[in-house]
Amino acid sequence: MPTLKTKDGTEIYYKDWGSGQPVVFHHGWPLSCDDWDAQMIFFLMHGYRVVAHDRRGHGRSSQTTDGHDIDTYAADAAELVEFLDLKDAIHIGHSTGGGEVARYVAKYGQGRVAKAVLISAVTPIMVVTDANPDGVPMSVFDEIRQNTAAQRPQYFYEFTMPFYGFNRPNATPLQGVRDNWWRQAMMGGINAHYYGIKAFSETDFTEDLKQIDVPVLVMHGEDDQIVPILTTAHKAIKLLQNGRLITYPGFPHGMPTTEAATINADLLAFIESES
Repeated sequence: MPTLKTKDGTEIYYKDWGSGQPVVFHHGWPLSCDDWDAQMIFFLMHGYRVVAHDRRGHGRSSQTTDGHDIDTYAADAAELVEFLDLKDAIHIGHSTGGGEVARYVAKYGQGRVAKAVLISAVTPIMVVTDANPDGVPMSVFDEIRQNTAAQRPQYFYEFTMPFYGFNRPNATPLQGVRDNWWRQAMMGGINAHYYGIKAFSETDFTEDLKQIDVPVLVMHGEDDQIVPILTTAHKAIKLLQNGRLITYPGFPHGMPTTEAATINADLLAFIESES
C-alpha cells in the first residue's frame, strides 16, 4: 500500500490516481478515505488527478498514541501535499475533514491551493462557548465520547441512521451504505476516535476562515442531524473572503454518499467555474 512516513514516524496511507489538476479529499470522523469513493471515481473519469488519505489513527494509517488534533491533522496533510508536490489543487473536506481543510489552507496552502470546498463541515466551531452561545451543548459530545469508549461497535452501527438520515419518516435505510460506514469506522483506532471528538467539536476555525483568500464553496444539507447547519455553514460563509454557500433541503450529513449525483455535479461546476 502507498504510504508516507511523516516527520514523527507516522505512516499515512493514501490514494493517488490519474493525472491533471489535483483534487484532494479529506474525510470525516471516524471514517477513512474510502468514504470518498463516489467522488474519486467521478473526478477520475472527468480527467482529474484524485488524491485522498486516511487520517492518522483512521483506516490503514498508523494507530498513533498522540496527534489526534486539528493542528497535527493539517500538518500531516501538508506533508503529503509536499511529498506528492501537488499544486493548483482543489481541497475538499467533509465534516471533520472540512476543519482539516480550513486549517491546512490557512496555514500551509499559500501557492499550492486553487480552491477549497467545505461539505457538512464543522467550521467555524460546533460546541457552545461564550462567543458561540447557540452552539451544540458539550453534553452531546460527552455522550459521543462515552459511547465511543464503552460500546463502539454497536454505537457506531446505530450512528449510521442519523448520519444518512435513514431515521426520517419514509426513508429507506441502505444496508450496504450502513455496513460500509461501520467497516471504515472499525478499521480505525479507538483512541484516535475518542480524542478526535474534542478536535472536531472544540476547535475554533474562525481565524482560519478569515485568512483564506481562495474561492471556497460551502455545501450543507438542511436536514444535517450531526453538524447543524445554523451553527456552522451559515456562520462560516460570513467569515470567508470569497465564499459561496449552497444548501440542500432534506439532505443529511452523509450527502456525498446518499446524494452523490447532485453533490458531484455542483462540485464539478464550482471547480470548472472562473471564480
